[in-house]
Amino acid sequence: MNLHTLLATTLLHSLTSAQQPSCSPTLTASYATPSVASGYTAHLIAQNLTSPRGMKFDSQGALLVVEEGRGISALNLVDGGNDCVSVGSRKLVIEESGLNHGIEVGEGGRVVYGSSGDVLWSWEYDPSAQANTSAPKALVTGMAGSDHTSRTIKLSKWAPGMIVIKSALSRGSFENVDPAAASMSSGHSQVKAFNISNVTSEAYDFNTDGVMLGWGLRNDVGIDEEPTTGRIYTVENSADEIERSGQDIHQNNPAEELNFLGYLNGTESSNQGRNFGYPECFTAWQPAGIPDFNGQVGEQFAVPLNSSNNDTTCDLANRQAPRLAFQAHTAPLDILFNPSGTAAWISFHGSWNRDSPIGYELSVVEFESGEPVAANTSRDAAVPIMSNQDLSACPDGCFRPVGLAWDSNGRLFMSSDSTGEIYMIVRTDGNATSSVGSNATGTIPGVTANSTRTGSGAATSSSAAAAGMVGASALAGVFAIFAFLL
Repeated sequence: MNLHTLLATTLLHSLTSAQQPSCSPTLTASYATPSVASGYTAHLIAQNLTSPRGMKFDSQGALLVVEEGRGISALNLVDGGNDCVSVGSRKLVIEESGLNHGIEVGEGGRVVYGSSGDVLWSWEYDPSAQANTSAPKALVTGMAGSDHTSRTIKLSKWAPGMIVIKSALSRGSFENVDPAAASMSSGHSQVKAFNISNVTSEAYDFNTDGVMLGWGLRNDVGIDEEPTTGRIYTVENSADEIERSGQDIHQNNPAEELNFLGYLNGTESSNQGRNFGYPECFTAWQPAGIPDFNGQVGEQFAVPLNSSNNDTTCDLANRQAPRLAFQAHTAPLDILFNPSGTAAWISFHGSWNRDSPIGYELSVVEFESGEPVAANTSRDAAVPIMSNQDLSACPDGCFRPVGLAWDSNGRLFMSSDSTGEIYMIVRTDGNATSSVGSNATGTIPGVTANSTRTGSGAATSSSAAAAGMVGASALAGVFAIFAFLL
């Protein structure tokens, strides 16, 4: 073989190898492959987990995952580039069946926090060994309830040492509509913050201690702190099976919510510590379907409607309305801001009590200067990025998003508890997923009906076609080189 032939053969091998998939093994979902918005791909990177919920990357790059009823596991990722990630190994770090949702990593990566239905726990943690190095320490107790036992936790970056705690039904509201939540002293349906740097031998009691951020918050599962202003936002699951004036209105009312609860950095806000309405007041999504109601999307209405409880009870002078409303029963479970504060990603777990299933998707809301860009009355503020193709197969035959986490490269990871899976969402243009939004590179995308992921999540249909065109072009160039050299 002469030099020209050797060079041409080497070039051909290099270019054709670049067209071949580099990720192995490839995981395939057992349900219809999810649809993704134009400009994005979704990769299935882990399966066979036990109801994965909250997630957080540790300081060494391992993905810590709460497996409900099992504990906290570390997933060690094999990273081959922007869209090529797989799980090399797994390790159960903390074996504790009572843990069910919340997770945080603090103190320079040396402490892990987790929550059960009743207690906020901490463990000293060695990220190199992926092992807890202390017995569990109770930091906050007294959160038990008979239903909705998830306890979300969030460490504040604007107020170091403070951690925000809330639960599904925020403190354990004991039923669909909990009358006790109408009293601040009950401790039900509340979001509070605690200075965990001051905890010594005795844990805080949720009912009597802590800084009140908001009450009358039915089921605010997701929480995050907007990174440029320190504003605290939550996403709320509203009530089921609601009637008003004897009419069933539950198909499209009440709305799910995005709530602004104030700050922990000393900035004053009239929202902080307010009553957000539950259990007397709910938010309209489809106003025309609410009898005797003259308000609009995002405004609150009274249930039950009577002489002592009416829509005046629920106006802004008496109750704090949400910042945004979302379709009823979509069940938002997590909210995660990008580092520049230009977008908030929200996981919608999906409905269980609506005639036509709704939700079951990952969406993004555009932000600017600490506020959503959309108006309070918007019905399309949440833009779907990853969705199930066939909602009629839900909830049993589809993914159900729960926890969200960023890695150090700005790629988004999402857990699906119903399928025991974790997905990674990346952009096809090579930019970080975290870079979208009003003040960052890229924009919030639209959704195209034909942009679907392949079985492995390696590409959208449009990007796959483009890759094929690039491959054909590259091969044509190689053959031209052959002709020249030979």
